Formats: sequence, structure tokens, C-alpha cells
Amino acid sequence: MSAGAAVAGPDGAPRCPWALSTTDYVAYHDEEWGRPVHGDDALFERISLEAFQSGLSWITILRRRPGFRAAFAGFRIAEVAAFTGADRERLLADPGIIRNRAKIDATLANARVLARWAPGELDELVWSYAPDPAGRPVPRTLADVPAITPESTALSKALKKRGLRFVGPTTAYALMQACGLVDDHLADCAARRG
Repeated sequence: MSAGAAVAGPDGAPRCPWALSTTDYVAYHDEEWGRPVHGDDALFERISLEAFQSGLSWITILRRRPGFRAAFAGFRIAEVAAFTGADRERLLADPGIIRNRAKIDATLANARVLARWAPGELDELVWSYAPDPAGRPVPRTLADVPAITPESTALSKALKKRGLRFVGPTTAYALMQACGLVDDHLADCAARRG
């Protein structure tokens, strides 16, 4: 077996190796990661959580996701865009989230930007950068999975040009993976769609 190849999980099904370190990861890997996500609010949540993850382990964010959802009004763009200075102070004091001032400020600023977009505009923009799956080799090992791609770089530039923050190419690629724009489940992984 190649290093970084799919590994049998507790139930015997082969999975991407990163998914086997905790039961939280197994569930996220099997039920969410790489599955198509649509809707402006849902994509705003993923953009925000990927930004908060920057420099941290994803498990840290995953385990605090309920706290993030409670603190940020379910990531409903219109509601977060209306947050006040008092809400910002509340977020900076909330132990249920990552209390990083720059990331909190970026999330609030991003909501204000997105609140001015037409309904469906974020969904349409993000998904317009999904690469043709036929043109992508299926990853066999973790070494075959890129950290950035030309599409993630272009998506990052498009989001930044429209005023969004904390959306670099690596964050944009993590978003693409999490939201199903690409399927980076390994070739032998039971969760791979096809």
C-alpha cells in the first residue's frame, strides 16, 4: 500500500487517512466533505469557517462549529451584516468560537459585502470556478491532492476583487474541497462519488 493511500476504518471501509484520527472526522468525511453545498448562507458559513481554520487544525473548527453557528446567527448573511459593535465585542469574548479579532472582523465585513449581492450571486460565483472533473486525475494518495490550483487562485482573486477578506488561494481550495466543487476523496475511498 502506498503511503497516504486509503486506509481501512473501524468498520473496514477504506477512507482517506486524515479521516481516521477521530470519530468527528470520520462523520465529517463520510457525510459532508466533498458533497455539493449550495445556497448563499451555506457558502458564507463555509467561507467563514475556512477563514477561521487558517493556521489551525480543522478538527478545532469542526468541534466548535455549533458555537460558531450560535454566535453568528446561523451564518445568515442578512443577520450577520446587521451585527453592531456590541455584537463584535460579544464575539471577541465568546469562548465557543475562535476569538481572533482579524477573523471576526473579516467575517462581519464579508457579511456586509455579501448582503449587497443579489440572491444566489455568491452561489453562482463560487460554483463558476468548479473545474471539469474529467480534466482532473483522481488522487490515489494524499501526495496527489494539491493545496492550491489555478481554479482556487482564480476564485480567490474573484472574491477579493468583490471585497471579501481572508479568502486566499489555499482557503479557496479548502472551500472547493469542502463544498464539493472538487472530489479529493482518494481513488479507493468508500466516500468517493465516482
